[in-house]
Amino acid sequence: MTLEELVGSDTSHNKMDSASDALEALVVAAQRQDCLTVGVLESAQLMNVAPDSVLLCVLAADAEDEGDVALQIHFTLLRAFCCDQGVDVVRVAGLGRLGQLLGPSPRDPPRDLHCVLVTTSPCRTLCSDALRRVSSYCEESRGNNQWEPRLALSQR
Repeated sequence: MTLEELVGSDTSHNKMDSASDALEALVVAAQRQDCLTVGVLESAQLMNVAPDSVLLCVLAADAEDEGDVALQIHFTLLRAFCCDQGVDVVRVAGLGRLGQLLGPSPRDPPRDLHCVLVTTSPCRTLCSDALRRVSSYCEESRGNNQWEPRLALSQR
C-alpha cells in the first residue's frame, strides 16, 4: 500500500465518521423541529403526497434485516421514488443507535425505524450544517460510483 492510498483511506474513514455524526445531529434536530417522518409505510405515503417536502431519506437495516425480502422490496421502491425526486438516500446500519437518538415512541406500538425521512414544511426551512455535510457525503459518494452511500451508527 502506498502512502497516498493509506492517507486516502484514512481520510475516507474520517469522512464517514463525520457524515455519521452529522446524520445523528440532523435526525435529532429534525425531530425537535417536527420535521421527521418515521416508518416505511408513513414514508411511502408522504413521498406520494408531498415529495417536494423530503430533504433526505435514511434507510436503516442491520445484518439480520438483509434477508427480509419484503423490507428490501420496500427499500427498492423508496429508493426509486427518491431518485425520481432528486432526494438523497443514505443506507444506515445501527437501528439500535437510531432508536436511542429518536427515543421511545410517543404512541404505544414501537416505531418502524427502517425508514426515516427528514422533511421540511413550507413555513420553515430546515437548513443546517449537518444536512449540508450529509448531502455533501452523498454527492461525493455518487461521484465515486457508490450510488447508495452507507454509514454506520455506533452504539454509545
